[in-house]
Amino acid sequence: MEQKNITTDSGIEIKEIYDAANSTKGDNSLPGKFPFTRGVQASMYRGKLWTMRQYAGFSTAEESNKRYHYLLGQGVSGLSVAFDLPTQIGYDSDHPLADGEVGKVGVAIDSIEDMELLFAGINLEEVSTSMTINASGFILLALYVALAKKQGADLNKISGTIQNDILKEYAARGTYIYPPKPSMRIITDIFEWCSTTVPKWNTISISGYHIREAGSTAVQEVAFTLSNGKAYVKAAQQKGLDINVFGKRLSFFFNAHNDLFEEVAKFRAARRMWSTIMKDLGATDEKALMLRFHTQTGGSTLTAQQPLNNICRVTIQSLAAVMGGTQSLHTNGYDEALSLPTEEAAKIALRTQQIVAFESGVPNTADPLAGSFFVESLTDEVEKAALELIEKIDLMGGSVEAIEQGFMQEQIAASAYRYQKDIENGKKISVGVNKFQSPEANKTPVFKIDESIQKIQTDKLKELKKKRNNDKVKLCLEKLSEAANGTDNLMPIVLEAVENYCTLGEISDALRNVFGEYK
Repeated sequence: MEQKNITTDSGIEIKEIYDAANSTKGDNSLPGKFPFTRGVQASMYRGKLWTMRQYAGFSTAEESNKRYHYLLGQGVSGLSVAFDLPTQIGYDSDHPLADGEVGKVGVAIDSIEDMELLFAGINLEEVSTSMTINASGFILLALYVALAKKQGADLNKISGTIQNDILKEYAARGTYIYPPKPSMRIITDIFEWCSTTVPKWNTISISGYHIREAGSTAVQEVAFTLSNGKAYVKAAQQKGLDINVFGKRLSFFFNAHNDLFEEVAKFRAARRMWSTIMKDLGATDEKALMLRFHTQTGGSTLTAQQPLNNICRVTIQSLAAVMGGTQSLHTNGYDEALSLPTEEAAKIALRTQQIVAFESGVPNTADPLAGSFFVESLTDEVEKAALELIEKIDLMGGSVEAIEQGFMQEQIAASAYRYQKDIENGKKISVGVNKFQSPEANKTPVFKIDESIQKIQTDKLKELKKKRNNDKVKLCLEKLSEAANGTDNLMPIVLEAVENYCTLGEISDALRNVFGEYK
């Protein structure tokens, strides 16, 4: 039976057959050369495989540390830290609003003592660490640098990434603290401070992942993410920072969904678009023109029904990320629609990456789908549709204004609604959910967090506040408030505060009192 009008979730129509006439641009560039459609390195994975990260963090710092040592022993080449909700929105574990959430969706970090426990036995000079944290990201970065100094590490060798992308929080995720303008100030302070203090650190991971998780299409994910990237670059330029310096330390974070070819096209289009955007903004250094990105497989694609099917989904998504040229990858556990991943699920997820790396042959050549009539055409189509959306945002005045007007939020909500409607009416098939169902008793082991974690963290805070020099703490927080009222870079003061055992909540509150909260 002939099927007509097949489209991707982005609404791009898929033709029955593609030939040379369908590929409009004829991008004959090489990997490692502008506009980087085919990858940011000439040899891609023949030179160096992507960093295999497994996103992990739960309970106390001690418990998460055990998981990190396990993952490092299994062959991960970089750590990726998940923080609990109170940490993400600047509350200590003893705050009333933290009640019931401590250690649940990530690890609880209240002070430098927790940071020491989190990375006990791990040499920060030798491991690359990604931290998924935004509104309070500047505090976690300061804690990481303070710990590196305690270890006697050379700060010029410390590498990793802090997510630090507040605009997508307003648009899609919700873990913001301060209003947009002071938040943008903190981000540009981080750019400036890192360029001299930790020059190998990626100062921001501009995230499309959460935009996609909120229900956007692949095209919207690219358009909104790159538009947010433009906003950060312009804010840094207004501060007087050199685009050729901070531009090299920008990185991106994308989602990988199940439509293999659209996802590959999305990654290729994003690289091409970003290199042109940066060139137009004045970048001349080749490294500042490159879009480097981390990928995580799509959490929202995982099903609670027939959860072992998720291993297949994650494999397809991993292939899309690698064929699309990712620099680093996290693969989700098959049980994550039910709970945080068990150790067994995390191991299978990592083994999925290792099988793609060492058994599939996919990494053996750069951009293996280049020249495919279908993929080249789809890359052009994704780019064209995403540029149209970026132009609309530019006419509004940029991402901050588009978010304040609710444009991005409305677009994402409409896409999420359409997608869910298509699942419910059977137009879109989800195996095991609306087709090929089977009666089943769920026997998947579920990972549970002990409810005693909150008391453990609260007791640790009480002890810390008894033994630290509280006069020094008071002075550090007063100094921070004073700087927030002025124009000085906040990062050196935040570093001094964490070194003197000020807590994450105390630092956040000092700035809340000056900047207010975003409602």
